[in-house]
Amino acid sequence: MKLFEMSLSKLHHELVSKKISAVELTKLFLRRIDAHQTMLNAFITCDKDYAMDLAKKADERLHTGKNVTPLTGIPIVIKDNISTKNLETTCASKILTGYVPPYDATVIEKLKDAGAVILGKTNMDEFAMGSSTENSSYGPTKNPWDITKVPGGSSGGSAAAVAALLAPVGLGSDTGGSVREPASFCGISGFKPTYSTISRYGLIAFASSLDQIGVLGRSALDVAYTHNVISGFDPHDSTSYSKTELVSIDRIIAKKDLTGMKIAMPKEYFDSNGVNHDVNAKVMEAIHVLKKLGATVTEVSLDLTDYAIAVYYVIATAEASSNLARFDGVRFGHRTKMDCKNIDEMYVRTRSEGFGEEVKRRIMLGTYVLSSGYYDAYFNRAAKVRTLICDQFKKIFSQYDFIVGPTAPCTAFAIGEKVRNPIELYLTDVYTTSVNLAGLPALSIPCGFDSNGLPIGLQIIGDRYQDEAVLSVGHAFQHDTDWHMRIPNGFENEVI
Repeated sequence: MKLFEMSLSKLHHELVSKKISAVELTKLFLRRIDAHQTMLNAFITCDKDYAMDLAKKADERLHTGKNVTPLTGIPIVIKDNISTKNLETTCASKILTGYVPPYDATVIEKLKDAGAVILGKTNMDEFAMGSSTENSSYGPTKNPWDITKVPGGSSGGSAAAVAALLAPVGLGSDTGGSVREPASFCGISGFKPTYSTISRYGLIAFASSLDQIGVLGRSALDVAYTHNVISGFDPHDSTSYSKTELVSIDRIIAKKDLTGMKIAMPKEYFDSNGVNHDVNAKVMEAIHVLKKLGATVTEVSLDLTDYAIAVYYVIATAEASSNLARFDGVRFGHRTKMDCKNIDEMYVRTRSEGFGEEVKRRIMLGTYVLSSGYYDAYFNRAAKVRTLICDQFKKIFSQYDFIVGPTAPCTAFAIGEKVRNPIELYLTDVYTTSVNLAGLPALSIPCGFDSNGLPIGLQIIGDRYQDEAVLSVGHAFQHDTDWHMRIPNGFENEVI
């Protein structure tokens, strides 16, 4: 097996046994980035000096054997809405061009403390607003399985990089499915943890009650190793859960069957006319694998799923309207070069020039639903329905251990196919948004391919704080299948 195909645990073994150094491993992945970046456009920033400096520090640890962790010397990519000190952070927006944060996000501090090597910042939908990574000021990212297709969004850059073996793992953010949907489209594993278990400090906010940093990797086990490094209580984040515990890697590895597990299969996830036939068929095949592993699967109803998209796009846009008010051209980022009569005109011109069309659309929607006379009709009502959605999940989890279904109703679609129809694009998140509304952990893992050779994702949803259990189910499935080991054509070759 080639080095760039290895799992985190195998790479860790190669590093600690001195078969390869962190510097050599980093150079390997940097060569792969150089070879494929023009075609995929997965990166916004790739600072080789920054990466090599971290690699040299990792080698010092590996040489002494002190403070070595499973991620020491392991290259990783970071979505460009996570703050990195001395490394530009743009959120794929013109309004943050040239912005270099004066501090690291908590997850970045933890990665550095663990000795991980940051290769660069990945492309994304601007301010994480999108499901295709087409809404980027730096151009769209391409799907490694078919470069005419989108990689999903908004963490499409990280997903494409991991799928193309440009990095073993990556960080993304998930507000309504932005880790899980690109994982599904790119044929990798993507985990959205329980809200509050990973600090949001340093994550540039889109919708604060929904945002969560997550991990993208080739397997549930690689995701679990990385999740353990970045999770935990953080006093800088007022929503951080003080009793967050690490997941047990040993228990996850030991999980080979699902005997005694009770799994719910919502009929609404399969009955919709919007579900692709191939997606439906492959997810049903995956459910048969879960049954073979010992789980019992029962059809249930989650009828409030039909309201999740509407609720999400009221709450998320309202919070975005508030969060993005800080980008005014006064303190950092882009400021209009036009002569302005007053500060109000400067704000308007700066924001008009700096924000893309989708971001402007969501700011206007959010401002509208929060405005006088409409707050009760829209935002307040959406908040009440959100509570009902949470209650419905609680009822299901009082009787079942997990919920399973498709991650997305379709496979990757053509670049440009849905950009003129935002509602159609929003509906690709129909199975993921409710998870964010309820703050639940969920994992997308590959479970097959459609008739065009594009990956399909299975979503496993757990109750709050059952992150380890969700990852264990994913690992058990991947121990019995090899979908997660498939590599897109053209990316399996060495780069000299």
